[in-house]
Amino acid sequence: MAYIEPAPIKDKGNPFESMMSRFHIAAQHLGLDDEVYNVLKSPSKQVIVSLPVTMDNGSIKVFEGYRVIHSNILGPSKGGIRYDMDVNLDEVKALAAWMTWKCAVVDIPYGGAKGGIKCNPREMSPGEIERLTRAFTQAMHEIFGPDRDIPAPDMGTGPREMAWLMDHYSRSQGMTVNSVVTGKPLVLGGSLGRTEATGRGVMISALAGMEKMKINPFKATCAVQGFGNVGSWAASLLEERGVSIVSVSDLSGAYYNKDGIKIQEAINYRNMNNGSLEGFTGAEKIDPEELLLLEVDVLVPAAVEDVITENNAHQIKAKLIVEGANGPTSAKADAILNDNGVMAVPDILANAGGVTVSYFEWVQNRLGYKWTAERVNRRSDRIMKTAFDKVYETAQEYNVSLRIAAYIVAIDKVAKTYKYRGGF
Repeated sequence: MAYIEPAPIKDKGNPFESMMSRFHIAAQHLGLDDEVYNVLKSPSKQVIVSLPVTMDNGSIKVFEGYRVIHSNILGPSKGGIRYDMDVNLDEVKALAAWMTWKCAVVDIPYGGAKGGIKCNPREMSPGEIERLTRAFTQAMHEIFGPDRDIPAPDMGTGPREMAWLMDHYSRSQGMTVNSVVTGKPLVLGGSLGRTEATGRGVMISALAGMEKMKINPFKATCAVQGFGNVGSWAASLLEERGVSIVSVSDLSGAYYNKDGIKIQEAINYRNMNNGSLEGFTGAEKIDPEELLLLEVDVLVPAAVEDVITENNAHQIKAKLIVEGANGPTSAKADAILNDNGVMAVPDILANAGGVTVSYFEWVQNRLGYKWTAERVNRRSDRIMKTAFDKVYETAQEYNVSLRIAAYIVAIDKVAKTYKYRGGF
């Protein structure tokens, strides 16, 4: 395998640096010239706003909000909004860049963006969250737009917040504008199939990877880290296709059953138990770190970033890793996994099912016509499989990992479009 020295990572905890080290390697393989390299590595717009919000006790609290538009070369920028205390500019910049590559790798006409507000929604009332969402939308009313920048839900946000955002933006325009945001409730123009879309994309990527590695799904075992929307749907859909899910985990811990966990039972238990698997009896409890190191065919990290690092990558026994989360593998772990013959389907490919169906929602809103769930699933499955095949062929052509191949595919598409448009 051709080796190119990665760009130095000054701060290994910095997600933007981690993304840039992979970008640098792919750019070297492509022979990207300095002009395009410098344009693509830099966000095109970074907006920081202060949001005064009246709290339920009558006090005024000021929150900090961010929106980073990494690129709009391929089309309007697209990306989620997260509400979390750990939101910071470096994280939002990295996630915005990931969105650019994610949209490009699945051949969707969007650029990348990301937003966030530094807050703890679990400690806020619905009224406070609504006022915060509307204040953020007001501050961003010249940034957002169905042809400019299209937000979506992310960590700490969901259809409710997107409904408030759509309503507030629509008021500023004097008309209903469904297509300004995706991830909305169905009655407001949301798309069928959106809830399971990311997990479904993980399933399609996993089956495509198993096919290349000649792993029979009906004899395969799988561990899924994270049992939120992405992890539980990925586990359920893989189980439907014959894969035995032997371990799952959430914030309460990890659970293991060598004969396979009944995923629908686990989902039903979680839903009745305040969203937690605590006390689930369909499996024995194990150390959460142990889940990553189980002797399984497929590992799906679908929780948080940087769980596979240089400290544990050499102990991973799975033959195939399919990244349901954003950035679950650190840049320094890549080489270790490659050397050990582990195929890793990267986040910008594996979890792009979500943005694919978000694109379908936007298209339906623009058409004023709703598709069936079957049509949504059929079209998203086809896009995910085509993208996997393109990345796999690129990996063979350049003799690189799937991760670097995905970056090569994405960067090449954006760079060519930039050139055709005449640059700056």
